[in-house]
Amino acid sequence: MAIGLLGVSAGLAVGGLVLLAVLNWTLHRNVDTEALRTADAIALLAAEDALPDPLPVAGSQVRVQVVDAQGRVRAASIDADRLVPMVRPEQVDRTARAGVTVPGQRMGLTGPMRVVAVPAGTDGDPLTVLVARSLVDVRQSIHVVQTILLVSFPPLVGLLALVAWRAVGATLRPVEALRRGAEEITGRDGRGRLPVPASQDEIHRLAVTLNDMLDRLRASRDRERAFVADAAHELRSPLTNLRTELEVAQRLGERTDWPAVSVDLLADTERLGRLVDDLLLLARLDEAPPARGTGPVDLGALLAEVAARYPAQSVHRAPAASPLWVVGDPEELRRVLVNLVDNAVRHARSRVLLGGEPDGPAYHRVTVTDDGPGIPVADRERVFGRFTRLDAARDRDAGGAGLGLAIVRELVRRAGGRVELTDADPPPGLRVRVTLPALPPD
Repeated sequence: MAIGLLGVSAGLAVGGLVLLAVLNWTLHRNVDTEALRTADAIALLAAEDALPDPLPVAGSQVRVQVVDAQGRVRAASIDADRLVPMVRPEQVDRTARAGVTVPGQRMGLTGPMRVVAVPAGTDGDPLTVLVARSLVDVRQSIHVVQTILLVSFPPLVGLLALVAWRAVGATLRPVEALRRGAEEITGRDGRGRLPVPASQDEIHRLAVTLNDMLDRLRASRDRERAFVADAAHELRSPLTNLRTELEVAQRLGERTDWPAVSVDLLADTERLGRLVDDLLLLARLDEAPPARGTGPVDLGALLAEVAARYPAQSVHRAPAASPLWVVGDPEELRRVLVNLVDNAVRHARSRVLLGGEPDGPAYHRVTVTDDGPGIPVADRERVFGRFTRLDAARDRDAGGAGLGLAIVRELVRRAGGRVELTDADPPPGLRVRVTLPALPPD
């Protein structure tokens, strides 16, 4: 605020100096104009050879002389010198019709005088009309204005400082309230909101934006805490099974069926490895920016490859009428299809149907349909959350960790597509539709 006040004070000082300069120039111009008007009138009299003696003037602060080419005074006003010219004619630029300033002592007056010269007479008898006007009134006017500026400047600066202090204080008061609110929030557990001022100005919008940011950060932190808690819970289950198997084997000693124990331990280890891989994949997807794939991928060929991993009687594939080329990462799209088919096989009663077809000129669509119990409409968005299981899939030994559909959605988003859940046709069952951007034609 001090720097701003200093700038305003400097601006006022410069403005005052400019005002004095303009006023001085204007007053001098007015004096020159009045003197030239008088000189022109005397020049007309000289042209008509009708110069009176003494020359008529208005005011006691005016002196007029008519001087010939030899510097002799032909005529003068009543108070002007009749022997010596006020100035030599060559001292005044008659063509520019501008005056010069000379001391008034030579004319019997105090203070400076403004003298102008106007040519008069005839070619045979050239004359010069000299008119002098006092600048005392001009100097007094400028002095009065200068005094007023000097006297009023300090109170004006003080008043501006007071107004600026109150205005800046009123403006920064909501900012200080925001600062205290932010300090309280960071000093506690991060809960709470910043105070929102009632004024509908930039500070109000800033407070609303910061509160929205705090809400997003709080939601993100809550999701991270829930994710860590769920991940720890999921990791505890296979680790507990491993520990239990080893403790039982240790207690049985030589009676332990080590081949059976190794099979169980290997199954839990594989499950633990899959869970860790899924967690690492989700963490990488959270950090990586959305990006379209690395090259063309034939969805039809990818469907055939995934379907070949399962028994033909449980997974059926409807051949596509034409190649379904999309842009994407083959490994990520393969992971999408594997997760969807695994999930469908886990919940299907008898079979799973895979299909693919164009979805307009710009997209291709693949579908994974099972004849299982399906998913209620109210839960179809929730199942894409991480570690989400519906009541029918609570068995951790038979089901997954609840990360499959979350990974599917993230990978499909990275490819620029979308995934939807609908009812199977005919019911019962569930149909998963994955729509991906088609490869642009060459």
